[in-house]
Amino acid sequence: MSEWTPDGGTIRVADLPEADQEFIRAQLRRNTPLHHLLALDLVEIGERHSVVAMPVREEAFNSTANLHGGAIATLIDVAAASAAARGSGFKPGEQSLVTADLHVRYLGRPHGDVVHARAEVIKTGRQLVIVECRITDLEDRIVATADFSMMIVPQRQPLRPMEGAQPHDPDL
Repeated sequence: MSEWTPDGGTIRVADLPEADQEFIRAQLRRNTPLHHLLALDLVEIGERHSVVAMPVREEAFNSTANLHGGAIATLIDVAAASAAARGSGFKPGEQSLVTADLHVRYLGRPHGDVVHARAEVIKTGRQLVIVECRITDLEDRIVATADFSMMIVPQRQPLRPMEGAQPHDPDL
């Protein structure tokens, strides 16, 4: 991976060299089969926000061939966690971020083949990070909104050791 470091500004993943884009995609999906199955992609990350994309495809459908609410909730969780990790006092390697609360309002079906979650940190405390998230389709129609909170806790041991996992990896 080439050298780039976030300076507090916004990073658009598509503007990075291809090798960096592949590295970010691999990190997001590494050791999390659900992220891989849903083909989640980090689009943008800023000082207090993130944008994550998810294709609307069969792997994310429910039994009625509509986008599954759990797939949308996972998209929200990843976008909100990414924003919280960057927009708080979170210390990777020393702490974990864990979801404390997630409330989703499902408002409609998406048009098009991709949905985007834009998560914005609203408030940070010593332990609690509050994030709002909006899911939109390619026509910028609102598909869902969410209130989300994460807790910053001491580093936790995994429930099950995973090959290649490092103790300093963020718990996203």
